[in-house]
Amino acid sequence: MFDYLIVGAGFAGSVLAERLATRSNKKVLIIDKRNHIGGNAYDHYNEDGILVHKYGPHIFHTNSKDVFEYLSNFTDWRPYEHWVLASVDGQHVPIPINLDTINKLYGTNMTSFEVDAFFESQAEAVPVIRTSEDVVVSKVGRELYEKFFRNYTRKQWGLDPSELDKSVTSRVPTRTNRDRRYFTDTYQAMPLHGYTKMFEKMLDHPNIKIMLNVDYHEIMNVIPFKEMIFTGPVDEYFDFKFGKLPYRSLEFKHETLNKEQHLEAPVVNYPNEHLYTRITEFKALTGQTHPKTSLVYEYPRAEGDPYYPIPKPENAELYNKYKKLADETPNVHFVGRLATYKYYNMDQVVAQALTLYKKLTEKSEEVQVKKPAITGSASLMDKLLPRDPNKQQA
Repeated sequence: MFDYLIVGAGFAGSVLAERLATRSNKKVLIIDKRNHIGGNAYDHYNEDGILVHKYGPHIFHTNSKDVFEYLSNFTDWRPYEHWVLASVDGQHVPIPINLDTINKLYGTNMTSFEVDAFFESQAEAVPVIRTSEDVVVSKVGRELYEKFFRNYTRKQWGLDPSELDKSVTSRVPTRTNRDRRYFTDTYQAMPLHGYTKMFEKMLDHPNIKIMLNVDYHEIMNVIPFKEMIFTGPVDEYFDFKFGKLPYRSLEFKHETLNKEQHLEAPVVNYPNEHLYTRITEFKALTGQTHPKTSLVYEYPRAEGDPYYPIPKPENAELYNKYKKLADETPNVHFVGRLATYKYYNMDQVVAQALTLYKKLTEKSEEVQVKKPAITGSASLMDKLLPRDPNKQQA
């Protein structure tokens, strides 16, 4: 008899399995319908020996000290601050839009004060910000909206930004300085040996049993358990009783080139040309040294694995019907992106799982860390442990 059956071996399921097994001495069975652990963060060495992310780039960043220190129990880190270029008007310019973006795009030499005034002169008055279009045009105006956001959003979501909730483009800031970082979180790093190694260490406990290539329907009535933690699609759990929750999917096309470097940046976005939205070069993320380089192209799709909940009011209403059922279902706990129909970053999923663990155990828990906490003026770079990425293939 297992204390918990955990459906899904991504971040949510793995964190809960680890906490329940190590801190509460619970017997846990964690299953996944895929042939690997790690969920969408799964990475592996391809046939050329290059570490790649199977399901597109996963960049870890967080402002949560607790989340960072919790994951530090299972991995050392490689310092990494993500940056992206966008292909616009035949040039590659920084995105999020910053001072260098505008000066390069328009052939100007503005200062931070001047570009701030430029944005104000371009911005349109929007009395109530409701949609993704409203967010952008109210900040930088119609022209930059058309150049950077409209077509990219149409490709990514299959909808015009005027049809999408404001949350979609609110995630991308506009800057008047030269800060090219895509994220500004306190903690930004990549697992030194990859995400999969981190998950393997997380799940390495005698109280945890793992089954892959299995659907939970196949074992629910065969293997006895007391409670379930479900990280899959909430509508699927309830047999799509109210209809299917809409998602956007992605198709990933991987390519290895016989050259050391291909892109100018770790990621290049293509808002206006090509059917793909972006290209990622993995060695830029991992720091691996290799004579070849590996890329992934991302093609948005209407069908396929569920990746992005479509943020529209009618979809939120549909989810709330499933949430009511979920809240009323005894001994089943719903956690993670798919189970709560929200686009969470990795750190947010970890935080959600840690919160659920505390709720399940009905007591507060102090996360143990294997390294001392950052105090005073110590920086993240002091805490991270730079290592030789070529030694990852141990």
